[in-house]
Amino acid sequence: MTRVKRGNVARKRRKKILKLAKGFRGSHSKLFRTANQQVMKALRNSYRDRRKRKRDFRRLWITRINAASRQQGMSYSQLIGQMKKVDIQLNRKMLAQLAVLDPQAFAKVVEVAAQGK
Repeated sequence: MTRVKRGNVARKRRKKILKLAKGFRGSHSKLFRTANQQVMKALRNSYRDRRKRKRDFRRLWITRINAASRQQGMSYSQLIGQMKKVDIQLNRKMLAQLAVLDPQAFAKVVEVAAQGK
C-alpha cells in the first residue's frame, strides 16, 4: 500500500477548532478534544438561540404593548383586534417602541383603533 502524506491538513483542522474555542475557560480552549466538544456545543447553542432570540423579543414587545394599552383602558388582544379591523398596519416592534418612547402617539393609535368599533 502506498504511503499517504497528509501535509498540514490535521494541523489546519486543529488550529481552526482551537481558534473557535478562544476565550473558553481552562482546557476547553487549550486541548483539542475538549475544545472540539465545546465548540460543537457552542455552535449548536448559538444556532438554537438565534431562533429563540426572535421569540423572546416578540414576547417582550407583546408585554410592553399590553402594559401600555391597559393604561389606555384596553387589553392587548382587543387592541390588536381593533387595529386589524381599522387596518392599522403597525407591527409589534414599532408599537412597543411607540409605547416606550412616545406614549402620546401610542395613545393616539389606541384612540383611532377604539373608534373603529
